[in-house]
Amino acid sequence: MEPLISMGVLALIGVAATIAGASEDLESDVGSQSNPNSQVQLAPQMMFPHRIYNKAVSGEPPSNALMSAVGATGAVVLMDEFSLSPLFALVFGALIAAMVHGTFAVTSTMGRAASQRRFKQPVYLDMIRSHTPVIMGYAFITTFCILVVSFLMDSVLSHPFPLPLLAFIWGITVGAIGSSTGDVHYGAEREFQQFEFGSGLNASNSGNIVRFAESGLRNGYDNSWFCAKFGGPVTGIAFGMTVFLGNWITTVFDPARGVAEGWLSVVAGVIIVLILIFWNRKIEVAARNAFGPYKQDKTEEEAAA
Repeated sequence: MEPLISMGVLALIGVAATIAGASEDLESDVGSQSNPNSQVQLAPQMMFPHRIYNKAVSGEPPSNALMSAVGATGAVVLMDEFSLSPLFALVFGALIAAMVHGTFAVTSTMGRAASQRRFKQPVYLDMIRSHTPVIMGYAFITTFCILVVSFLMDSVLSHPFPLPLLAFIWGITVGAIGSSTGDVHYGAEREFQQFEFGSGLNASNSGNIVRFAESGLRNGYDNSWFCAKFGGPVTGIAFGMTVFLGNWITTVFDPARGVAEGWLSVVAGVIIVLILIFWNRKIEVAARNAFGPYKQDKTEEEAAA
């Protein structure tokens, strides 16, 4: 394949991965899944009932891996058995995955609320009706973009793995990046805004999440609105860079062309990782200098003063 065509395909893959990362994080924020979900789950037990959708059956990596694998399997069946065009097959596959995800979302949030009946946590049917279509919409975007990435790698870049396996791997990856990148800006900043920034979470404050929004009671929409400003885009950029740079290395230095090219790809990967580590350190130091040192919660004497 011509190098220019390969780089054009890589650019399209990077764009699709960026959109997938952003939508994955926002879908998690609407439904309260993954790391911050533990505090939402704990809140009623600490006598803080809330109106936040609480759907996580498992973390984001297995959940997104399931969505992507289901969508890819459906797309492959439609293409191979019914000779459907790849575009329509990927769309219908993503739609099937979104419906499966919506079913799991409804059953899990209702089950969790019902199991907390002793703690007076209501089941808000209006919240389930309003949030579930949004969750399914984000899940559709995420799955479709993952399928586009996997299809281009499989059919255009001639990756040895089949489409469902590629989608499964990228589903795990986008979920892991959403947990490590996007959740920080949701769980640490959005759920505990009443505590000092950078102070950490004292064990006595566990479950004491913010339950009131700028207007009315807080719900998943508020979390998504907040995270769309920073957490979602950052997650998208992180996943897009991961997919693009990973494929860029093996496209420029193709191991299939010889041992020397294979070692050059390894060296290029190490150099990129070192640059990102150095860049991350510079950002952390700049944040510390801008916002001051990390502090512990104020003592009772300081609070009284």
